[in-house]
Amino acid sequence: MNVELLVAEIGSTTTVVNAFTDLTGDAPVFLGQGMAATSSGEGDVVLGLQRARIDLARNLGVEMIESDHIFATSSAAGGLSMTVHGLVPEMTVRAAREAALGSGAVIRMVTAGRLGTYDLEEVRAIAPRIMMVAGGVDGGERETALHNFKVLTEHMPGTPVLYAGNTDNWREIKAIAQEKNIRLYITKNVYPSLDQLDVDPARAMIQDIFEEHIIEAPGMARIHEAVTGKIMPTPGAVMAMTERLFDVLGDLMTFDVGGATTDLHSVTEGSEDLRHYRIEPEPFAKRTVEGDLGVFVNRSHVIGAMNAGDRAKLPADYELQLANVPEIPENRDQISLVLPLVRTCCREALERHAGRMTEQFTTRGRRMTIRGRDLTAVTSVIATGGALTKLTCAGSMIGEVLSVPVTDYLYPSEFARVMIDHNYLMAACGVMANAYPEAAVKLMLSSLKLS
Repeated sequence: MNVELLVAEIGSTTTVVNAFTDLTGDAPVFLGQGMAATSSGEGDVVLGLQRARIDLARNLGVEMIESDHIFATSSAAGGLSMTVHGLVPEMTVRAAREAALGSGAVIRMVTAGRLGTYDLEEVRAIAPRIMMVAGGVDGGERETALHNFKVLTEHMPGTPVLYAGNTDNWREIKAIAQEKNIRLYITKNVYPSLDQLDVDPARAMIQDIFEEHIIEAPGMARIHEAVTGKIMPTPGAVMAMTERLFDVLGDLMTFDVGGATTDLHSVTEGSEDLRHYRIEPEPFAKRTVEGDLGVFVNRSHVIGAMNAGDRAKLPADYELQLANVPEIPENRDQISLVLPLVRTCCREALERHAGRMTEQFTTRGRRMTIRGRDLTAVTSVIATGGALTKLTCAGSMIGEVLSVPVTDYLYPSEFARVMIDHNYLMAACGVMANAYPEAAVKLMLSSLKLS
């Protein structure tokens, strides 16, 4: 059987392959899905991809699946690990971090100010695949970013650097990179002026770097043999699709609960009524990634993070029973064991993503301010990821998380509509949208089911 497009999502624990056709017509078609355990532990993710294609063919009742094109997203083998180095924590450092997270990169270290000896030792121990240097508004402070670029390239000469700081440094940065034979990527300043974020150019650059260097990740050497088109970080693809859905659904948020991490994406300007309380800029599209919240890799940590009410409902031998649940739960009993983990991941991720209304005392008296993300204007909440899409009660569970009374946290309303990515297409449609934007939106909307 030949199809127009296959899109593979190579996750940390599972690999999913989706088949599509009629993508240039008025009614694009999602044909079906296959799934297998990710095989990066075997040294080659292509093995798991092949098994997922076999499962897809079996589900469609055919012997073999061929396709005109194959795209992919990946979060296997740790994604694109980065360190981020800026100037002021609440300004350029924060802007650089937002750019990296929004692209789907995995941030291993964040520093502010001039790097010292111990900082450099930590960077060397982390061995990131790329280092990001920012700092200084355009026309402002230059020396910190230059210092950090120089010492990083001295201590890590084989590691590529993305420069996204004060543009006045461009000529000197390029000259240093050429002299030392450093792989340099350069983009617009992520914080070009006070209270202004410009993270989209850096986000796009990081995704290009990911595709260029993905073969360096363990088990990924043969990925380009299996994929004919675009490869994106899975979180970046989910973010891209969330942004496209804003034009249709308005202010929205996406929960993505996986085996290793829980990501939360939001696209919103926040409530107009609360904007005058803000004291720092926020990106229009924001992602937070919780590397300690995963229903398989980090189960023990998630159990420790459960609230007292959820923990009291667990059987005495819960962890023992859970140890026998595979990466992909196979029956209703196994799914019920995973549900408390998923609920905790959603609750914790939302608390960390949302901003807060805080009270400050100034020379003019008490003042209410907002720190972080205002989610109160969000009217649509999407549930995706291997964990949430396989749970029949995921919608009601997220509704419960939203309905818990909070005082100072800026959560979406409990009346926000919760939609399940029924066909588990969020990442696939995100990468598809580069070539087939209209088809991607139509397919994604058809996959969303009100809970």
